[in-house]
Amino acid sequence: MLTPNRQHPILFAYDGSDEAKAAIREAAAQLRPSSRALVLTVWQPQPSAALPFASGAGPPADLEERLEQEARREAEKGVALARSVGFDATALVERGIPVWNGIVQAADDHDASVIVMGSHGRTGLAPALLGSVATAVSSHGDRPVLIVHAAAADRAA
Repeated sequence: MLTPNRQHPILFAYDGSDEAKAAIREAAAQLRPSSRALVLTVWQPQPSAALPFASGAGPPADLEERLEQEARREAEKGVALARSVGFDATALVERGIPVWNGIVQAADDHDASVIVMGSHGRTGLAPALLGSVATAVSSHGDRPVLIVHAAAADRAA
C-alpha cells in the first residue's frame, strides 16, 4: 500500500463518471484511505456560439454561476463517495480552461501529494481529436498521477 505524504492532500479529479468513481475506490485500495483528500471538479465556460439559444438570444446571464453550482453538486457527490471508502474528503471547485490545466493548477495550489483520476480509455481517433485529460495532466504536471483505466471502472461497477 502506498502511503501519501500526510502533510499534503490527495487530489481526486472528479467528473461524476464511472471512471472517476472507480478511481476513488481504487485509491482506497492502493493508498491510505484515512488520508486527507480534495475532490476537485473543474468546470469551464461554454462558448456561447455552441449553445442552442433562441434566435438572437445570448446565453443566460447566470450561465457561469449555474455551471459552477452544478460542478459543486458533482464534487459533493464525489466527497460522499470518498468519505464512504475512508478518506477525509473536502469538495473543491475550480474554473479551468482547459480542464487539465485546472487540475494541474489546483494540485499545485494545494500542494497535492498525488493526483488520482479515471481515464475514459478512448482508443483510435477519439483521443487524437478530443485529447485526453489524463494524458495532459500526467504530461504537464510535476506530481505523481494515479490513472485508473476503464477496465478498473468495469470491475468496480
